[in-house]
Amino acid sequence: MAHSAHSAAEDRTVADLPAGRLRGAIEGGVAVFRAVPYAAPPVGGLRWRPARPHPGWHGVRDATADGPSAPQMYQEGGDPVLGGHGSPPFDEDCLTLNIWTPAADGARRPVLLWIHGGGFVSGSGSLPGYSGETFARDGDLVVVSINYRIGPLGYLYLGPEGGDGSGPADANHWLTDQLAALRWVRENIAALGGDPDRITVAGQSGGAVSTAALAGHPEAQGLIRRVILQSPPFGLDLPDPEAYLERTAAYLELAGVKDAEELRALPWPALIGAGGGLFARTMRWGYWPTPFLPVIDGTSLLRHPARTLLHGAAADLDVMIGWTREEANFGFALDEGYAAATRDRVTSRIAETFGAEAAPGVYAAYASARPGARPADVLMDLITDELFRVPSVQLAEERAALGRPVWAYQFDLPTPAYEGRLGAAHCLELPFVFDNFDQWSHAPFLAGLAPAVRDGLAHSMHQAWIAFVRTGDPNHPDLPDWQPYDAHARTTMRFDSVVTPLGDPAATSRLLHQSARPDRTSGHAPARLI
Repeated sequence: MAHSAHSAAEDRTVADLPAGRLRGAIEGGVAVFRAVPYAAPPVGGLRWRPARPHPGWHGVRDATADGPSAPQMYQEGGDPVLGGHGSPPFDEDCLTLNIWTPAADGARRPVLLWIHGGGFVSGSGSLPGYSGETFARDGDLVVVSINYRIGPLGYLYLGPEGGDGSGPADANHWLTDQLAALRWVRENIAALGGDPDRITVAGQSGGAVSTAALAGHPEAQGLIRRVILQSPPFGLDLPDPEAYLERTAAYLELAGVKDAEELRALPWPALIGAGGGLFARTMRWGYWPTPFLPVIDGTSLLRHPARTLLHGAAADLDVMIGWTREEANFGFALDEGYAAATRDRVTSRIAETFGAEAAPGVYAAYASARPGARPADVLMDLITDELFRVPSVQLAEERAALGRPVWAYQFDLPTPAYEGRLGAAHCLELPFVFDNFDQWSHAPFLAGLAPAVRDGLAHSMHQAWIAFVRTGDPNHPDLPDWQPYDAHARTTMRFDSVVTPLGDPAATSRLLHQSARPDRTSGHAPARLI
């Protein structure tokens, strides 16, 4: 009997993959395999090079402990909202993924591939909050989370020759990582109980931009069935290579080197340190800071990720998209400098989008939509609309016009933390989607939420995500009827203490921004050097 029990446990924790043999562990009733390499380590001569296939391994690879996360800035004690978004150890050898599966068998379960966000500079697929355990157990899914290059190592553009004369080098190394991970999942997931023909890619914030970019990439065609876009900052204007080289030059100066060859010789902590300086160089008042951005180079990224789901095979994917009601409060509500903003200064900021003549009227429209609004509230609602809500709604509108509607939602539940100043801020939906609040105990923005309200909403959202991954339709028995977004009803599910579908809740914002200056392709100006 003892031998039989041991064999059963061994069967659940050992998997034979095309890449090699893995030994994982049982956690929360599901099998977990951690720090599995999906691409060759991007070190030495492979730094700032497209991801290369991993050669695999011989023998049984231990997969019971997390590997290093991608190098990034780190503050002891975390931040006042999330409490931190990535912890040591960090290392350039970080191209690994984690897998949660009910069993490494031949059951061919739907697969959820999660891409973390973090403003293109932070985050990790190994964060406890991104554990796939609840999805695997509650939804009978196979869940994969990935680490990929971020900050200067993933997003710095060094020029068409990679800066060292050794041959063409694509931009967007982060995207080559994610393509490599997707290919690895396609080739190996059947041995882990997953169905390679039913892969949903999901991401939040910068991870949602990644998800859209991946969905539209020619090399990903046929590999993805559906996508979930949580709070994508599609309002970002993304640079072309020529425009990006201006910030590359500033970064080289901050790093204390004269060219890319010298930059390649620096240890990664020096690269991350120089990235901190680029924050200051690119920061503008009233804009979300983005020192590193994807670059639309016409090769690795053909068009803005917000447009990819309107073209080619990507137009046929099932899409869920949503935003939180007060996205921008995440970055601005606790900043005393922004709290003291004057009406004149906010009106000047509005003029950068709408023009000086229209700006006072736009300010008045925002103020009337939020009774008792301070200038700072108007500014945060403007940023939320420009960067997140309006471009997401525009994608839904254009998909509906093509006859390929999306499922749209708005997360409205405000957190009582910090006297309610955060509202329904960016990232707040994440613990509800994963339904794993015990893994978010470090996060200050969850303080004070009533458990009954919290847990009921989490159940509704978590099951909706499971249903969508399984079927392409988020409806389930404990959810009010959720219809796709179309040009007539514009149905958007409101996730709050009471979950209910609403007709066109973004109407005011949508119509207001339709009148913005026609020479602007989106509402959010790129960070420029000062």
